[in-house]
Amino acid sequence: MTQRAFIFDMDGTIVDNMSFHVKSWLEFFQRRGHTVDADEFFRNTAGRQGHEIMSTYMGAHLSKEESAALDFEKEELYREMYAPHLAPTTGFVDFIERAKEAGIKLAVATAAPNENIDFTLDGLDLRKEFHAIAGAADVARGKPNPDVFLLAAERAGALPADSIVFEDAPLGVEAARRAGMRAVVLTTTLPAEAFAEFDNVIAVVSDFSALDVDELFASATN
Repeated sequence: MTQRAFIFDMDGTIVDNMSFHVKSWLEFFQRRGHTVDADEFFRNTAGRQGHEIMSTYMGAHLSKEESAALDFEKEELYREMYAPHLAPTTGFVDFIERAKEAGIKLAVATAAPNENIDFTLDGLDLRKEFHAIAGAADVARGKPNPDVFLLAAERAGALPADSIVFEDAPLGVEAARRAGMRAVVLTTTLPAEAFAEFDNVIAVVSDFSALDVDELFASATN
């Protein structure tokens, strides 16, 4: 029997936290005298790895060590801001329970560093729910490259065609498309119109409460 998998982006999908990531980036840049437009920044960066964002906005001259130190400062700021609000997206826990009952493997594929994966999955006691986890430390390139989704599917024992991605960002949906995977969009951060160009989107929802496990795979094969 074919192994099916659900692959979840973490930030903005498992947790509705992207506003805190953007706030922490804006604070980080403000400390350095930079002004950044929040909406434009999200569209251009959500799903990319921290060092890729640093290179774009702080200059390609940064050494690996300098970039790593800046990444750490920014992510520490984010965790401090979001910690009092840490909670799973509405309907998520019930949805993954139904998925597991249906024999679907569950994976996380995120651009987040290990510290943020620990912060979120252990903070919510969700790590044990996933069969596979792939993060920024596991792949060289962030989204829209497909690397992290392909690795997550491989670790879950599923083929790309049998995997459905859950995302909140256009770069993530594009990464799923390049991986040969269908995607479900959560409008936690951007409206549905932001994803109109993608032909791999099979559903657009505000949270997980209205999703039907079997219907998703039925629509993915049509």
